[in-house]
Amino acid sequence: MLALPSAPAPAPRRQVFVGTAVACAAGTALIGSMLALYLRFRDEAISADGRWVPDGVKVNLVAANIMLLALIPICVFAQWAVYSAKRGDTVHTGLALGLVGLLGVAFINAQAFIYSQMKLPANDGTFSAMFYTVTGVMVALAIVGVVFSAVTAFRFLGGRITDREIVSAHAMYWYFLSVAFVALWFVVYVTK
Repeated sequence: MLALPSAPAPAPRRQVFVGTAVACAAGTALIGSMLALYLRFRDEAISADGRWVPDGVKVNLVAANIMLLALIPICVFAQWAVYSAKRGDTVHTGLALGLVGLLGVAFINAQAFIYSQMKLPANDGTFSAMFYTVTGVMVALAIVGVVFSAVTAFRFLGGRITDREIVSAHAMYWYFLSVAFVALWFVVYVTK
């Protein structure tokens, strides 16, 4: 009796990667629209009374620059995790994911330091509202990134070493966060 050959294996479904890509696109739209509002309110305030930042408020640029520089090794370590995961190296994948999470916590800590040094009242006008809103959303996205690092580490190191899709999605999320923070850093911290 003759039989037909078996069908080819179905293409792998990349739900986590595609879902992360959609979330990154939504996050890009969110940060872009918030920065556009920030610039609009800043232009209106400057044209109305000639100033945007309230008197006596100093933004700590050293901590903001450290946040920016911390994103470079975060991206390098995230890509290292992808490289190690493709080779089945769980030790280096775990180390890279741990370093990404640790630097992500340092990123959040630097923003908290900026908040504590500014001593900006929350109800001091448009600058306060926009500064806390834009930077607060970035902190929330960084917290999501740290949680994503922990989930990725638990899944990959827990025995799913063939599931490299989550490690790639994790790296893509941190790339998105880095680009979003570069835009935020320039608009909020540099141009003030």
